[in-house]
Amino acid sequence: MALTEVYWDHHIPLPRLAPGLAKIIVALLALLCFVNSYDGEFVFDDSEAIVNNKDLRPTTPLSNIWSNDFWGSNLSSNSSHKSYRPLTVLTFRWNYLVAGDLHPVGFHVLNIILHALVSILMIDIFAILIGGLDYDEKGWIVNHAPKTSLLAAMFFATHPVHTESVAGIVGRADLLCALFFQLSFLTYCKAFNTDERFSVHWVVVSLSLCAAAMLCKEQGITVLVSEMFRMGLLRRLALMLLGGLSMLYARWRIMGTGPPAFTEVDNPASFAENVFLRIVNYNYYYSLNAWLLLCPWWLCFDWSMGCVPLIKSASDWRMVWLLLLWCILIGLIGQALCSQDIQRRRTLTLGLVLLLVPFLPASNVFFRVGFVIAERVLYLSSAGYCLLLAYKTKNKRTKNNSLLLCIMVLALLCLYVVRCALRSHQWRSEQSLFISALSVCPLNAKVHYNVGKNLADRGNSTAAIIYYREAVRLHPTYVHAMNNLGNILKEKNELVEAEELLSKAVSIQPDFAAAWMNLGIVQNSLQKFEKAEQSYWNAIRFRRKYPDCYYNLGRLYADQNRHVEALNAWRNATVLKPDHSLAWNNMVILLDNTGNLGQAELIGREALRLLPEDHTIMFSLANVLGKLQKYKESEGFFLHALRINPNAASCHGNLAVLYHRWGKLDLAKKHYEYALKLDPEAPGTRDNYNMLLRKMDQFNRSLP
Repeated sequence: MALTEVYWDHHIPLPRLAPGLAKIIVALLALLCFVNSYDGEFVFDDSEAIVNNKDLRPTTPLSNIWSNDFWGSNLSSNSSHKSYRPLTVLTFRWNYLVAGDLHPVGFHVLNIILHALVSILMIDIFAILIGGLDYDEKGWIVNHAPKTSLLAAMFFATHPVHTESVAGIVGRADLLCALFFQLSFLTYCKAFNTDERFSVHWVVVSLSLCAAAMLCKEQGITVLVSEMFRMGLLRRLALMLLGGLSMLYARWRIMGTGPPAFTEVDNPASFAENVFLRIVNYNYYYSLNAWLLLCPWWLCFDWSMGCVPLIKSASDWRMVWLLLLWCILIGLIGQALCSQDIQRRRTLTLGLVLLLVPFLPASNVFFRVGFVIAERVLYLSSAGYCLLLAYKTKNKRTKNNSLLLCIMVLALLCLYVVRCALRSHQWRSEQSLFISALSVCPLNAKVHYNVGKNLADRGNSTAAIIYYREAVRLHPTYVHAMNNLGNILKEKNELVEAEELLSKAVSIQPDFAAAWMNLGIVQNSLQKFEKAEQSYWNAIRFRRKYPDCYYNLGRLYADQNRHVEALNAWRNATVLKPDHSLAWNNMVILLDNTGNLGQAELIGREALRLLPEDHTIMFSLANVLGKLQKYKESEGFFLHALRINPNAASCHGNLAVLYHRWGKLDLAKKHYEYALKLDPEAPGTRDNYNMLLRKMDQFNRSLP
């Protein structure tokens, strides 16, 4: 039912704008805040959800997105987080098809556009929540609070807590969920007119859009609760409840009828044995979320692993924050319920509903979640906060106070825009994102781990060691940090410490296959061959399809002259991973070295059918063909390999040997000289070159 014109709307310190102009301004503000993230990289969770997610590839059947989770894992897997968001993955796949590959620009641009659309629609949502539902003769929503709804939408468009959802590509789930949430709400409103007639058709459409919101992100279901606050008739309530329960049941069946499994590291408060402390810490988390809305300056990509230490007693000074939170909430609820002013009561009530209801799935009330704090889950809830904030800016006093309030609102909006720009710039690369978190969460082991990993990926292993060590110090059972640190120490030949770290990692997590494999590599280097072999088999036991481990096992067998076992291990690697170049190449080399030239030729040709541009396999096969005196074919493979990698000294040197045997002495001389120019210390090349020069000299002297 529409209300009359909202009497306090003219006290809002903004000019009254035409509806179209208001929406343009909101869209421009949204774009201004996040436009500098358009050419950012894939960062943090983007690696798993996009870069490594095979469901995005055109070669993967489209039906896979309906049976896999958000990260590309089968929903029935024990390791699945049960995040079922097929419509979001479908948009990722669309981005991939449009660009023809994984180019982040298209992904980022679509995120920014979606945020602008959501911000625009917020004007209509706020208009209905504040002033009630009313349509003009053309069927457009009549806004009875144009200034308040505009200001609230401007706050929403520019709020810095949205940066993770907009600048981080995986935040697409929150943006799409919010968009379908709004469309579901607006469509539900279409079911009524001013005469309160009820359209089942539009309610069904609303339920369908609600289902779409839930298929983008789980909290989309909460739009039903928001709509129920606008109901009066029992029939409407029954229809919405039936639709909601049906969706929840379907979602539960898709999940495998069981919740996802999270660890204590993900959400330590939910593992507290004392129920009182569990409730206290949950409420402390709520107060921190509220603080992020009030003061969105300290933002972090991850709040786990020591970032927020647990409250362990009632004497902890942080108890003040959760008490303050509940005092404010109770005060607002009291005003919403007890106010004699129907417009004030309506605005406060629906603002609180929009603030609290979308947050419920992240509250740990109904089920355990896999995070401590996640800024992205505040995307929808922040709309309720922005509505309450806009309402509180109304001013009925003197002209001077009105000017001061206008300046303050403008300053707040400018501050939001600047903070969004700075934060979205930090989200442009993993390096800047991870480093920005060090000052916010210095006790977070995962932050130090990610900084170290980023440094290691960029080749700065010395600096990476410092951060990995700090991650292990902050979290002594952090097996992934131990594994990565052990790998770097292995490369630096600090094998004893590497073995200690990796041994500790597998003792903490016995099914950590990658750590078992790396431990085997270290033990092999320490000539602890029996232990190394056992470590490799442990890795394979916990990860049956592990081609890299079979490859390393083959190297161990080859070092021990267990040639048949080495070939079998490498063959297993190529069966599991047909493009495993090193395994193919090692098979060819081993067969060549053991005199099995015919078999080496067959393996080499098989490998090149799968990897036609692999110059290392071409080189090895060319050597085999040369020994079989198939000179012309050998020459072709050498020259092809050199076209791909023209500065390979060994390839020039071996091609020279081929020409030397073939009797093409001038060509042999040319390639010996190329090889020596590229690598003057190449073993054997200088001797072969001198031998050629003597042969050519003898030949020249024998001429009449």
